[in-house]
Amino acid sequence: MRVMSRQLTHLSDEALVLMAARSEESALAELYDRYGRAAYGLALRVLRDPALAEDAVQEAFLAVWRSAARFVPEKSKASTWILTLVHRRAVDTVRREQRRRADTLERAPEPTVGGVDEDAWLRLQRERVQEALRALPDTQREALELAYYGGFSQSELAERLGQPLGTIKSRMFAGLSSLRALLGETGTEVSWTSTI
Repeated sequence: MRVMSRQLTHLSDEALVLMAARSEESALAELYDRYGRAAYGLALRVLRDPALAEDAVQEAFLAVWRSAARFVPEKSKASTWILTLVHRRAVDTVRREQRRRADTLERAPEPTVGGVDEDAWLRLQRERVQEALRALPDTQREALELAYYGGFSQSELAERLGQPLGTIKSRMFAGLSSLRALLGETGTEVSWTSTI
């Protein structure tokens, strides 16, 4: 297979994707040789965990294999398409890990500070905030969840998501504004960072 892969080195990325669409494994191997290292670097920047990064890259190249027939060369370069799939898998993994951590936290007993009424009120507030978060566009919700659940600074988010710092700040500002509006509509004025 390595001999066959060496024979493919002269082909363009787009040609290799087309070959992969015809189930030619050597084409996928050549794409991995070309972009595996960059894909791993991207996934590691997002996930900061070598094992999770390897899993994300593996899942992304599996997605390349399965969806190669749907690749449209006129819309983007093959390298961009592949690295976008890697980024999506990495972000999906971050979200999955956050949900897992949130589920663990939700199963933990609520601290009893001011009695049953206050506990119920705080729980209701938390549910309203989480519902409002779900109403936000994915990019805004992702930035806010990573910042407040994950504890990342805006600079860390920009690096982790591969976006300019200004874009992250805009997403967070827009997301917080939308949250204020959504929570104001329900008649709940809260400091939402304390209820997540």
